[in-house]
Amino acid sequence: MRRFDAPEILDSDSCSPADVVMCMRDLGRVNRWFGGVNTTQEMVQHVAHVTGKKHISLLEVAAGSGEVSELVRRRLAKRGITLAVTLSDRSQSHLPHARGESQSHSLVSDALALPFRDGAFDLVSCNLFAHHLNAQQLGQFAREGLRVSRRALLINDLVRHPIHLALAYAACAVMRSRVAWLDGLTSVRRAYVPDEIRKMLAPACAPSGRVEVSLHYLFRMGVTVWKRQEAPAPEALAFATQASELPALP
Repeated sequence: MRRFDAPEILDSDSCSPADVVMCMRDLGRVNRWFGGVNTTQEMVQHVAHVTGKKHISLLEVAAGSGEVSELVRRRLAKRGITLAVTLSDRSQSHLPHARGESQSHSLVSDALALPFRDGAFDLVSCNLFAHHLNAQQLGQFAREGLRVSRRALLINDLVRHPIHLALAYAACAVMRSRVAWLDGLTSVRRAYVPDEIRKMLAPACAPSGRVEVSLHYLFRMGVTVWKRQEAPAPEALAFATQASELPALP
């Protein structure tokens, strides 16, 4: 299945406030039910295990409602890991404070030019954002993410596959927002596969950094781009949360 890049409706700024709210709610269900929250949680836990850190600051880029990082924060607290989250999104209407929800540490910013000093956070993370970027933009985002982070950049995204596209069509039955459903179809078509994203990100952490890709439930992948000094030794790279191999692409 070849990648097909096309704009998504939510990125066009043409959605009404009501459409944005409904779309964000559908995206929340997708992340809760179909592996989005679990994937980020497992990546953060992996970094905590490798580095031995129990107090972690995290910048969530293209955060939207911030629900994923908030749920991860609550879950990790039960495991003795404290996660301090800052939300960033290009659109103020996507952030929770714009809809009257209580959420501290959120701001509007450009993911390709993050307004933070070097090493401002332990981790920089994103969810369902990488497929919006072409190869050049993805490399730029990786460099910015690594600049701002002290440990690693975490990318949680979809895997492009014909079966995934079929499931996205079937999701019409559970999606309340037509915008979210149509954007979901586009997202699967423009998503990357692990080999593609690994090759595109490798230059950002060269020569001594490392790109680590794990497969997760229902065509999700977690990508950990390690900061050079934080790249673990090969024997430390066993990732307990890796899924079984995906069916081969035609």
